[in-house]
Amino acid sequence: MAVLLKYLVAGFVRYWLIHIDYWQTIANRVEIATPLNSWKRLIEGIYLYDRNINPYEGDAFHESPIMLLLFHFLMKKVPFILPALFTVLDLLTAYFLYRTSKAFIRLFKESQEHSLIHVANESKPLLLTDSQLKEASEYVLSVYLFNPYSVLNCAGMTTTVIQNLLVAASLCSAASGYRIMACAFIALATHQALYPLLLIVPISILLADVNKGCNKCSYIRTLLVFVLFWGFLIYISAQIMNGSYSYVNNTYGFILTVPDLKPNIGLFWYFFTEMFEHFRLLFVCAFQINALALYVVPLTLRFKKEPILLATVLIALSTIFRSYPCIGDVGFYLALLPMWKHLFIFMQQKFIVGSAFIINSALGPTVWHLWIYSGSANANFFFGVTLSFATAQIFLITDLLFAYIKREFTMKNGSSRLVDGKPAKLVLR
Repeated sequence: MAVLLKYLVAGFVRYWLIHIDYWQTIANRVEIATPLNSWKRLIEGIYLYDRNINPYEGDAFHESPIMLLLFHFLMKKVPFILPALFTVLDLLTAYFLYRTSKAFIRLFKESQEHSLIHVANESKPLLLTDSQLKEASEYVLSVYLFNPYSVLNCAGMTTTVIQNLLVAASLCSAASGYRIMACAFIALATHQALYPLLLIVPISILLADVNKGCNKCSYIRTLLVFVLFWGFLIYISAQIMNGSYSYVNNTYGFILTVPDLKPNIGLFWYFFTEMFEHFRLLFVCAFQINALALYVVPLTLRFKKEPILLATVLIALSTIFRSYPCIGDVGFYLALLPMWKHLFIFMQQKFIVGSAFIINSALGPTVWHLWIYSGSANANFFFGVTLSFATAQIFLITDLLFAYIKREFTMKNGSSRLVDGKPAKLVLR
């Protein structure tokens, strides 16, 4: 009953925000709408497509042709259901995250039971009980449903709502052992936004762990199914555009080359505004390698036993370093963190990170108003806020990873330290 009440309240708040007089202001905020997910740009693309004009010939539309066709149908046939549709899709995302956390609890309990013989006696109080694990799922649901970032993202009717739904459905399917569904959903998310491509690694590991088969064979099957689905989506999109693959330049190409430098909560826009043109290619490649490839291998080697933690971290890092992030991306990975509630006691930066999130969330719109409307600030002020926000997120992720390592060490070796049979002491010199 309590869970149903949460859904009803969260759904009502989202639906109400879509119908208030300030909806247009919400939908056009730079923290919410980007060139990739903006409802305004989606409507413009549909308008052009409806008049037999290729929406990819200009610089206004960057969604995939599948999304274009879907929303063209909805706008023509049932436009009145769109507010309710976005609300339901966001609630469905919360449900998939809730189911994912339930599957994580099951896997965590199995892992905890298998590793019990390796736990130091003095660390056994740190073992999690069923009631503690159950709380994690409730927190995951609540954080997504009532996080202002997620609520405003849905209220702005951004297509990030659909991307979050696809990623959540993929994680849920993988945690339940459904390879084809997991690969189909992550292929759809990758086709829409490219950066979810990173998640094929933790999803492959998770499917191998859940299905308990040959790991190498499972990895190969998962990768093959994903590539087939993704290739099929690219082909279908080309058929929608009369057999032309030119749309790729205005979808994947737009994400990778970052031609639109409209301010957002990311790091690309200011850096490339100041960049000399002849250095641009070098630094675009460096930024995109950082976002798409740099962290996958080392993190996978270290956290391959925890694929859901690996997925959480990769989602967070891709959010921080992607070319056009929004608060909807941030709200999504924040909802995954309560699954690691047992690590919070080992984290050292909670207060600093929490304060930074609150301050930057309030300061960003303030500085934007001073810059754009009052003329009493400039781009440096707003970029300072976005840089601080990115730094807070990096502190959060690194603190979480260090907390996992600390807990792992403590569970195995205990919390006391002995040197020559005597308690260790800190000596200041």
